[in-house]
Amino acid sequence: MPRPTPVSMATRDLADHFVQATEAAAVAASKWIGLGDGKAADGAAVEAMRTVFDNIPFDGRVAIGEGERDDAPMLWIGEPLGSMQGKPGSPSIDIAVDPLECTNHVALDKPNAMAVLAAAPRGALLHAPDCYMDKITGPAEMAGHISLEADVSYNVEAACSVLDKHSSLLKVVVMDRPRHEDLIRDLNQYDVDVVLIGDGDIAAALNAADPNSDIDMLMGIGAAPEGVITATALRGLKAPFEGRLIFKNDGHRDRAEKMIDGDVDRLWSRDELCSSDDSIFIGTGVCAGRTRGVEETEDGRHSVHSEVIDVSSGEHYYLSSVR
Repeated sequence: MPRPTPVSMATRDLADHFVQATEAAAVAASKWIGLGDGKAADGAAVEAMRTVFDNIPFDGRVAIGEGERDDAPMLWIGEPLGSMQGKPGSPSIDIAVDPLECTNHVALDKPNAMAVLAAAPRGALLHAPDCYMDKITGPAEMAGHISLEADVSYNVEAACSVLDKHSSLLKVVVMDRPRHEDLIRDLNQYDVDVVLIGDGDIAAALNAADPNSDIDMLMGIGAAPEGVITATALRGLKAPFEGRLIFKNDGHRDRAEKMIDGDVDRLWSRDELCSSDDSIFIGTGVCAGRTRGVEETEDGRHSVHSEVIDVSSGEHYYLSSVR
């Protein structure tokens, strides 16, 4: 029997399918905007995205996501995806995913809720449990100048030097959490303009990397899946990113030690979190913010808007469609 011909399909060749997945999730979640039920919105997004994934011609796997296998209705870490699972020659691709970033923002009709994913060849995205991640990022010109290995004063001084601005003009986004009391205090000590957000550090990181944004940096601890997704996007934008896993409990540490080869407490560079140029980032807006949100058309359909970053080509573009 002849051996099957390998499928020489790049991740970007499936981009249209992946956009359909984030679009479906965004539309499903949008029906819950302002209704105060973030859990229902998240569940709707998960099921809509999973339905699309089931029909994409690839052998996919959730490398890192928002839940463990028993945490329904999440797309669980390690979950197989696609219509070609286990078939010889099928494109083997890992997915980092958050079907609904900013769940609470959908419930309360606040900005920057998105359906987001990153895709790359099998093994190219960090495969880890759903835990926290300490993060730092800024625009491309800060590459090599800021780091989690340095303290706040060093990073502030480095950013001010690179951007040629006084610390009082430096805008740093930090998630408004008790765990950031020390970070916020240190930033305030240098008269930095601290921008506190409730949720949505993917949009915040993209804004920090965007030279046309008034945000200069993102610092602090957020979710690890969003960190991997962000690293993929920023690899395409040539912007710096570093992360370090922070474990919620001993169980997550134990799982990480089984999933990760080596030191789980190490610092991860952008290109270690996403180690392939054959990768792509997609974010589809639910509530308006970084992108336009879902909008209902006169005929009862939905206008959706997505941001796409193709790492291999360096293309960064926006799409709109009607579903």
